[in-house]
Amino acid sequence: MSPLPVLAWRLLRFRVAAMVWTFMLLGAAHPDGLLTFSVDLLWAALALAASYVAATSANDVADEAVDRINHPGDAARPLVTGEASVGELRLLHALASAAALAAAAPLGWRAVAVTAFSLAVGVAYSLPPARLSYRTWLAPLGLAAAYVLVPYGLGAIAAGRDLAGADAWLAGALFALFVARIVLKDYRDRAGDAAYGKPTLLLRFGSSATCAASLAALAAGTVLLLVALRPPLFAALALVSLAGGIALLLRQLRTAGDSRSEQIAIGLGARLGNGLLLVVLAWLVLGGEGASEGARAAFAWALAALFGTSVATLAARPERVVIGYKG
Repeated sequence: MSPLPVLAWRLLRFRVAAMVWTFMLLGAAHPDGLLTFSVDLLWAALALAASYVAATSANDVADEAVDRINHPGDAARPLVTGEASVGELRLLHALASAAALAAAAPLGWRAVAVTAFSLAVGVAYSLPPARLSYRTWLAPLGLAAAYVLVPYGLGAIAAGRDLAGADAWLAGALFALFVARIVLKDYRDRAGDAAYGKPTLLLRFGSSATCAASLAALAAGTVLLLVALRPPLFAALALVSLAGGIALLLRQLRTAGDSRSEQIAIGLGARLGNGLLLVVLAWLVLGGEGASEGARAAFAWALAALFGTSVATLAARPERVVIGYKG
């Protein structure tokens, strides 16, 4: 059996944690772009990391049988590999929950309340009676609340500002973009979900409907993003180009003939999604540093081109996309 700190690191699943921290930074940087790295931001990042470990430990216990089908031999699922017991993961869940609340405490009662909400969603997602993971529509919405709205709010609190009406546009955009991404998780987990009766969007309505729902969320998120940022046309086109690339990959996913092709399309789309988030963050931060709109737009295009080139390169070596997506 692995020590609890090692198990916590395994359950952190760095790729998802990095995305959550990006949402936190966006909450801290909006609307003026004055992103100052501070001890408060570190506390917020630790609270989010501990909250995520608490959520994954509860989910791994609840979905052990499903994960044995979907993730055999996956080092990020220590219960499946035999490196942890159910008792150890339950203990880790309790300790991680306490650590999350303790990390939020220096930021004040609002941060503690937001973190407690995140922990509650994590429990409700995996465990009875709510068990949101078995609710077709509530599952992606619950995850979006915990993985987008919570880090965004903690970022704002750590930056020492109050949430304003303008935050609704950007937070709403990020929420929709995350939903567009998370509903595609069902492709990876289809075998186990089907075996244990999870009524996911994919299993209930099929690939075309799932891709259509993802595309609708992507379109809504992109429009809300443009409303929130109000960038000049040249910069807006950089954002739209990345969203357009994701839409094309959704089309490829809808017509994919096997699971490997599905994983490739989803992996490439996720990379463009990461690029979209970083373009937004860069746009805000450069504005806070006093850069001109022309310089900000040029940098946005440079990042968009970098991610577009990366996706094109990976598309030529699809075996790396599969590895990256499963990691």
